[in-house]
Amino acid sequence: MKKIEIIKNIVEKSDIKKQDITYVIESFMTEIKDSLIKGENIYLRGFGSFVVKERKEKKARLIRKKETITVPAHKIPTFKVCKSLKNEVSKNNPC
Repeated sequence: MKKIEIIKNIVEKSDIKKQDITYVIESFMTEIKDSLIKGENIYLRGFGSFVVKERKEKKARLIRKKETITVPAHKIPTFKVCKSLKNEVSKNNPC
């Protein structure tokens, strides 16, 4: 599902104008991005957590060039689904 589809679905289910919903969703995403850039974690109860993880420096191989490089330590944003949502998805979509 794309962002525009989410906006469309919310418009259909509510009395709120499309431009207002678009503004709220864009603002929400901007807040999440800004917080992650600052290194802050975001916890949304019943949904999941956006967390900044730190990766250690490591060695990697470039197979075609037959050389080893060092990947520097860096931070990466991750998302972890909460247990209740994970269980609901698993229950409704069995393999």
